[in-house]
Amino acid sequence: MTQPSERDVKHQGTLWMIQLDAPLPDPPTPRVPATFARAGPEIAGEIAPGDPASVLQRFATGRRCYTASVGGRLAAYGWVSFDEEAIGELESSIHLQEGEAYIWGCETLAAYRGQRLYPALLAYMLAALQADGVHRVWIGADADNLASQSGLARAGFQPIADAMIESSPEGRRLLVRAHPGAPEEAVATARRALLGM
Repeated sequence: MTQPSERDVKHQGTLWMIQLDAPLPDPPTPRVPATFARAGPEIAGEIAPGDPASVLQRFATGRRCYTASVGGRLAAYGWVSFDEEAIGELESSIHLQEGEAYIWGCETLAAYRGQRLYPALLAYMLAALQADGVHRVWIGADADNLASQSGLARAGFQPIADAMIESSPEGRRLLVRAHPGAPEEAVATARRALLGM
């Protein structure tokens, strides 16, 4: 039984990173023919049929959306932010510096899962961001989302910092710990992005 004074620490997820100031790894090949593109507001109804206004708001605030299509149908998508983005599962936000981007809200529609569209879409996004002068890209993965973690590794991302939520009688707070083997400089950059330190 947990005593009221005890602290509970739970691993929520991991922040991954890739530097774009070097050649990118070879992009993963999806298992089905796919077309990748940067989408505009016209995609709002496909992404959120019940609430296209929320998607339009994302575009209005400078966020970008990239998509993968199979046979002319939307199969996967992901979002990119360049300044600050909320991370709901961490009850926090990531604060980006100039030249950084954060990929989030990625989804592969159920009918297309298992086709390696996610890592291929990430690779497309990275190439587009690199062409735009972005030098560092962050992305998060839940601790229990092994499929996402596998896709991130295929696209060339490295795990940098583990996000922990500490719960105590005083409340909850975010802790950022170095992922095993991560370079200390990258961990410090992750702490700055998540904690403002």
